[in-house]
Amino acid sequence: MSLLGMAPEALAGILACSAALVLAAVVLLEPGHLRLASDRRRPVASRALGGRTGALTDAVERLLLRRDVGLHVAVLERAGARTRLATVALRVLAGTVVAGLLGLALGGLGLGLALAVAVPLLVRVGFGLRARRRRMRFANQLEDSMQLLASGLRAGHSFIQALETVARDSPEPTRAEFTQVLNESRVGRDVGLALDQTAVRMSSSDLAWVAEALAINREVGGNLAEILDRVTHTIRERNQLRRQVATLSAEGKMSAYVLMALPFGITAALLLTSRAYILRFTEGLLGYALMGAAVVLLGLGALWLRKVVTIRF
Repeated sequence: MSLLGMAPEALAGILACSAALVLAAVVLLEPGHLRLASDRRRPVASRALGGRTGALTDAVERLLLRRDVGLHVAVLERAGARTRLATVALRVLAGTVVAGLLGLALGGLGLGLALAVAVPLLVRVGFGLRARRRRMRFANQLEDSMQLLASGLRAGHSFIQALETVARDSPEPTRAEFTQVLNESRVGRDVGLALDQTAVRMSSSDLAWVAEALAINREVGGNLAEILDRVTHTIRERNQLRRQVATLSAEGKMSAYVLMALPFGITAALLLTSRAYILRFTEGLLGYALMGAAVVLLGLGALWLRKVVTIRF
C-alpha cells in the first residue's frame, strides 16, 4: 500500500492522527521550566488539560520506576537534560507513532516500520552526541576550575567554600556538576565520594585524580592548594596532548566519515538515476542477502575505522 493507492479518507485519517500526536508532543509535553505558573494561566480548561497531562506523565513515570531505568536516567544525566524520563518516553512514543504513520502513508508498511524504528535510535544517538560534547566542555574547563579552587584555598577559604566559588563562577557544565556535588555534601554525602561519582558520570580521569588527591590529603595532611596546583599542571599537560592528538587525527576521522557516507551517497544517486537497477535487489532472496551482507560489512568497517582513529592515552 502506498500514498497513490490509498483511499483519500484513509490518508486524511492518518494525517489527522499524525498532526494530533505532533501537537500533543509539542504543546502538552513541554519541559517544566517552560511552563507558566498555574496562577498565570488564563483559562480554567488549560489548567485542567495541564493537570491531565501531568497525571499521564506521572503514571508513565510510576510505570518506569517498576523497571530498571537506571541506565536511561544516567543517559539523561550525562547529556545534561532537565526533562523528566517519563516526558522523554512519551515524546519518543509520540514521535515513533507519527513517523510510523507517515511512513505507512508515503511508502507502505516497510517504510513505516523503518521510520518507527529510526526515531528511538536517533533519539539515543542524539543524547549520546550531546553527552559527548558536554564531557568535552567539562574536560576543557576543568583546568581553570581546579586553578580557581586552589586560589580559593590559598586565600584562606575552606574546601567547601572554595568549591562553592567554583560552582558559582564556572560556566556550564562545570557549574551544574559542582553544584550537584555541593548539594550532595549538604545532605551528608562525603565530598570525595561525590567527586568520584561526578568523575564517573563525566568520564573524567582528571577529576578522579582530584578526588584521589583530596582523599590522600585527608589521610596524611599537607598543603592541599599546592597538591591541586600540581594536579592542575598535569591536567594542563594532558589537555595540550589531547588537542595535539585531535589535530593530528582530524584528517583520519574525516576520511572515515567520507568512507562511511560513500555507500549511502552512491545508493541515493542510483535511486535518482537508475531506480530499476537498485530495485532489482528487492526482487528475490539473493538481493536481500546481499543487502544484509553489505550492512554487516559496513558495520565491521565502521568499528575498524573507529578503532583506527580513536587514540586513548
